[in-house]
Amino acid sequence: MTDEPADRPLRVIDFTLVMAGPFCTRMFADMGAEVIKVEPPTGDTMRGRPPMEDGKSRYFGHLNCGKHSLAADLKDPDDLALVRDLIATADVVVENYRPGVMERLGLGYETLCATNPRLIFCSISGFGQEGRAAKQPAYAPMIHAASGYDLALMGFSPDADRPAPTGMFVADVMAGVYAFGAVQAALYQREKTGAGQQIDVALMDSILSMMVYECQEAQAPQPRARHVYGPLKASDGFVIAAPLSQKNFDCLGVLLGGPDWIADERFASAAGREANWAEIMRHIEGWTATRSAADCERLMLEAGVPCARYRTVAEAMADPALGDRGLLQTIGDAGASYQVFNPPFQMSGCDVRARDRVPELDGARARLQREINAASVDATLVKST
Repeated sequence: MTDEPADRPLRVIDFTLVMAGPFCTRMFADMGAEVIKVEPPTGDTMRGRPPMEDGKSRYFGHLNCGKHSLAADLKDPDDLALVRDLIATADVVVENYRPGVMERLGLGYETLCATNPRLIFCSISGFGQEGRAAKQPAYAPMIHAASGYDLALMGFSPDADRPAPTGMFVADVMAGVYAFGAVQAALYQREKTGAGQQIDVALMDSILSMMVYECQEAQAPQPRARHVYGPLKASDGFVIAAPLSQKNFDCLGVLLGGPDWIADERFASAAGREANWAEIMRHIEGWTATRSAADCERLMLEAGVPCARYRTVAEAMADPALGDRGLLQTIGDAGASYQVFNPPFQMSGCDVRARDRVPELDGARARLQREINAASVDATLVKST
């Protein structure tokens, strides 16, 4: 493979659909990489998922802004040849097909690294590329159920008689973040060794890895259940309070006017408070229930007691503090503009933000085809001389 110009942006070929993979590759676009999203001729199914406006999916736009689209039928020889030529110029491939699909298409890691040995090839799947569960279909709700995540959450709600329905796809986001970090590490290693490598990220592994306490408690069951943080009723909503430290608890006592229960010897130590957490919360709720959620939050924070009121996503997005952080970015045209989240990290040496471009299906084909054709002409001229 010929050397690429030093100032060429990182090139990522993105064979990902739905959420986990696109979540990963969008962060590369946010950091200025050229991300080429290879979609089937009908497009990523997310293009048709609500919320919709003017026939376009905001869900898709949020996950794929800043990328370029190439619609390709990978069973068509001409499209497949174009894709292979692009991968020969790429730094990273990210894919989330079912294990074995890329190999059957002739796009497996071993085949591609033969012509591009510096290639970082990342696969995201439900259960990994090998093993007895590898071929099982997997969506985030199935992973939540099979990993123990849903039953662990149910255990925090003593009155629940079944696991809660799944609406947020934690496993997808976790896998996307882990894949992004692993590719970054592989790129750094490539700078030291000159060689690319293959990365295997599984949704199951990703969600299990976040359950640190649960992993250890499963092996060493404890005599009492872990204390949990739950909602306290306010007159118009809910708040959550966490008087964990001795200082927090002392401040709570002052705020509440020094009630008798504050001096109960069961609450005199951190261990005692944890063991009797539910009773402490019942006492606090007697105070919060007579006040608005906003007043509870304000008074507790002013007194030095950690507290937050329960807000909707819309309310959280309207918080001026998000503006201070620059978390929200407006994308889209004037008639249908909307806000998406920037990455939750900032860097002094890199312009990290969502780019104001939602890829039109196959919008990059003409440019990419011209690039490949020009490269072929250059290679022919070099050989002829």
